[in-house]
Amino acid sequence: MTDGQAEETGSTLPRRQLGRYLREAREGAGLTLEQAASLMEWHKSTLSRLERGLTEKVRVRDVSGLCEVYGLSEGKTAVAKGLAEQTPAKSWWHTYGDLIPAWFNLYVGLEAGATELAIFQPLLIPGLLQTRAYARAIDRRYFAEDTDEELERRVQLRIQRQHMLTRSRQPTKVSFVLHEAVLRTIVGDRCVMAPQLRHLADVGTLDNIELRILPFHAGIPVGMALPPFTILDFGNDVRGKLIEPPVVYCESYTGSAYLEGRADVLRFRQAFTVLQQSSRDSRPSRDLLREIAREFDRDR
Repeated sequence: MTDGQAEETGSTLPRRQLGRYLREAREGAGLTLEQAASLMEWHKSTLSRLERGLTEKVRVRDVSGLCEVYGLSEGKTAVAKGLAEQTPAKSWWHTYGDLIPAWFNLYVGLEAGATELAIFQPLLIPGLLQTRAYARAIDRRYFAEDTDEELERRVQLRIQRQHMLTRSRQPTKVSFVLHEAVLRTIVGDRCVMAPQLRHLADVGTLDNIELRILPFHAGIPVGMALPPFTILDFGNDVRGKLIEPPVVYCESYTGSAYLEGRADVLRFRQAFTVLQQSSRDSRPSRDLLREIAREFDRDR
C-alpha cells in the first residue's frame, strides 16, 4: 500500500459520516437529490457521490453551501464543516465535541453499521448491556440539568441501541471484557445493581455474545492501565473487500477519539486478546455475576 492509499483509507470513515450527515439534512429539509443538486448548480451524480462518501476531496465551502440550502443551524453547520476538515491523523469528535447536538452521535452510527464489536470496560457497564435503571442512574449524574423527559429519552435511545444484540436477523457479534471493578461499583443502589448483574449473565448466554470478567487478581495484563475502548469491524462486501476499515473508539471524560491507522488497530486487537486470555471463561464469568448479584440482594 502506498502512502497515498493509506491516507485515503484513513479518511474513509469521516467522508462516509459526512455523507450520511448531509443526506439526513437534505431529507430533513424535504428535498430530493435532484432538487438539492439543482439548487447548488451541480450534477445529480456530484451530490450522490458526496452523500455516499465517495468524494475524494471535499471542499468546506461546498459543505457550507449545502448547509445553507438545508437551513441548518450554526451549530449543525459547524459539525458538518468539522467533518469536511477531518484528516486521517485525528478524528473530529475531540475538537468539535462541544458543538455536536445531543441527537447526533458518530459512534452510534458506526456501531449500527458494524458486524462485530470487541468492547473493554474497566469502569462502567457498557451502554449495550445497561438496564433502564442503571442507565437512568448514570445519566442523572452526568446530565444533571436534564428534565425527567429528556432523561427518559436518553435512556430510551440506549435501550434502542441494544436491539442489535437480539434481532432475529444477523445480530451483531460482540465480545465483552469487563473488569471485576465494574461489577462491584455501585451505580444507583444495590437494588439497581442486582438486576443489572443478572441481566449481564442472561445476555452472556446468547450465541452472538461472549462476556468475560477480568478479575482483580489478574493485575495489569498489558503492563499499563487502559481506557474504555471498542474495536469496530464492518465486514466484507460480495467481492471480499472491506466495507469500511476497522476503527478503534476510545472514551474519555472530555471527549472521544477514533483511531483508524493499521498499527493502532493492531495494537488494540493485541491488547484485547491479552485481556481475554487473562479473564475468566464465559461460564465462570456468568457464575461470578450471579454470585455478586446475590450479595447485593443480601445487603439491601
